[in-house]
Amino acid sequence: MNQTKLMALLLGGSLVFSYSPFEQAWLPLAVLTFLLLLLRNSSPKQAFAHGFWFGLGWFGAGLSWIYVSIDQFGGLHPLASMAILLVLYAYLSLFPAVALWLWKWSEHKFGPSAIWLLPGIWLLTESLRGWLLTGFPWLELGYSQTDASLGQYAAWVGVSGVSVIVWLIAISFYRGWQQRCLLPTAVATALLLVSFALPQWSQLERTGETKRVLLVQGNISQSIKWNPDQHWRSLTTYLELSKPFYSSHDIIVWPESAVTMPEPYTDDILANIHQDLVAADTSLITGIIDYSNREYFNSLITLGMDAPYQPMEAYYHGHSNRYAKHQLLPIGEFVPFENLLRPLAPLFDLPMSSFSRGDYVQPDLRAKGQHLTAAICYEIAFPNQVRANLKPNSDFLITVSNDTWFGASHGPAQHMQIARMRSIELGRPLLRATNNGITAVVNEYGQELARAPQFVAATLSAQVPLVQGTTPFYRNGLLNAWIIALMIAICGIFGMVKRRQNQ
Repeated sequence: MNQTKLMALLLGGSLVFSYSPFEQAWLPLAVLTFLLLLLRNSSPKQAFAHGFWFGLGWFGAGLSWIYVSIDQFGGLHPLASMAILLVLYAYLSLFPAVALWLWKWSEHKFGPSAIWLLPGIWLLTESLRGWLLTGFPWLELGYSQTDASLGQYAAWVGVSGVSVIVWLIAISFYRGWQQRCLLPTAVATALLLVSFALPQWSQLERTGETKRVLLVQGNISQSIKWNPDQHWRSLTTYLELSKPFYSSHDIIVWPESAVTMPEPYTDDILANIHQDLVAADTSLITGIIDYSNREYFNSLITLGMDAPYQPMEAYYHGHSNRYAKHQLLPIGEFVPFENLLRPLAPLFDLPMSSFSRGDYVQPDLRAKGQHLTAAICYEIAFPNQVRANLKPNSDFLITVSNDTWFGASHGPAQHMQIARMRSIELGRPLLRATNNGITAVVNEYGQELARAPQFVAATLSAQVPLVQGTTPFYRNGLLNAWIIALMIAICGIFGMVKRRQNQ
């Protein structure tokens, strides 16, 4: 590896500090600017190689937390675990490599102004990363801005559009240095300044009404979670944490698969819980494993009150007030080529790794008169799916997770950051319940209203505001991001044409 490839690797690796829990939002602007400087004289082939090493650093450091689950639950030799991760990192690194190759190929064909094509090229390759082979959109550049003013652009252009803006600012700084010109730097400065005003232009409005919500964090160890002897103990833990708050809360939320025994085998218990909730005039949303027609589904169901003064339909297995996860986690929830892979190692034969998919678009959950758009665990990283499920009358986003797999690593913090970005994009408060963290309530601007401590059994109570109005991202999706990328590209094309006319 030569020095420039090493530098690309280190630049990519440093991006880990731009995401939670480190949250150095300025870092991508500096890193991308230095990357452009590093590649200013490179060929397309060299740009591909440097982009690949940049990706290895970016994903290797940013996704290093995956090793925790493979090491603890995969049953593989550490070298084998590292080899599997290296394959994943190498695959993900192809996307920035292709993006930088396309930029340099365009530059060699059409001149330096082709750099303005790069934001659109990046948007294209990142969109492909979020779609190919079921998609893996984790660590988009835009997530680094969740806590910064640039993150508020997400309500207009989505997280992918924020990535475009991050690239535009970095390119402006680079071109300002390259041309010794203040105009590109002024553009970058304007984009930064405008971001502070964006919340003032929001069409969201609080109704003045709030709902009291209780999130319950059971802190059940992953090593015993699926033990049949633990089923009733886990359920008892959640009931004991919740019952004292029945009469004082509108909605209670338990995390992903809080009820570990498949639903058909807990009908009588769930019916009793339902009756208690109706008597207390409250509702409960819980993660549960549904078994129906010889298929397993990772699901959420509602028990108790459906409308303000009316219980939901009498509980029975298969009632309509439920959500089944669509976007399944590879290996963890389904195993591609399972007949080949399952016999190789425990990693490919984890408990509950044979789920079926729910529909892409499903009705909202209903609880005490409120409508909640659901996403289970990994699904919250797919903005287009969450947006497709949100309705104009949806009151809250709800996501449940079991990040116990990843221990005290930075994975759960990144997951929480991703979930908060959905609130900014869609302008709705978010309820997030997990088994051992991070359990939190988030407002419509992605700001945390309350958070429970990690790694303890806890309850989190919060008054959550109701919000009306919609965001441009909800109405238009990624169209606005593509329009911005196209406008930037047109500026580049104009520069290319002008350059040819002057030759």
